[in-house]
Amino acid sequence: MAENLNKSEKTKYRLADAVKTCMKTTPVDKITVQNIVDNCGLTRQTFYRNFKDKYDLINWYFDKLVLQSFGQIGVEKTIGESLKEKFEFIKKEKVFFTEAFRSDDHNSLKEHDFELIMGFYTDLITRRTHKELAEEIEFLLEMYCRGSVFMTVKWVLSGMKTTPGELAESLVEAMPPRLAEVFEKAGLI
Repeated sequence: MAENLNKSEKTKYRLADAVKTCMKTTPVDKITVQNIVDNCGLTRQTFYRNFKDKYDLINWYFDKLVLQSFGQIGVEKTIGESLKEKFEFIKKEKVFFTEAFRSDDHNSLKEHDFELIMGFYTDLITRRTHKELAEEIEFLLEMYCRGSVFMTVKWVLSGMKTTPGELAESLVEAMPPRLAEVFEKAGLI
């Protein structure tokens, strides 16, 4: 944890470390807020001042790990390079992501990951092309994002046998041709 974090950020990282510790012995759906705060010496009030629930905490931590690499798509990195970096983060935090992706709660990381990448790609494409997505492209993008999340979860839960680079390359190759054309015209692949 960096020294230049404000008090609120430091508290959030303490809670994230606590939930990661809990995940080593308990499935996410069985972890309670009390377990988390007991693990790091904070109060429930402090927890709820920072997060709605444990899934909000997990999703916040995911964003911290992943958004940095995705912020560079189309600037310094291609989609494939950013995906590889995302998967390297996931592999480095294997216990956290293995447990987080096992949850099927409506507020789970799987749904959060989908909403995050769908929104991110939609915004990126519309900014680059200066027009809204056509209905057909939006459909292809949603299908691609859902499939990408499914394959990411499958990769994590099956022990991450392929490298982050191989998974990233496979996901870029699996992009539907019409969608790939849009990404290419926008300078993203």
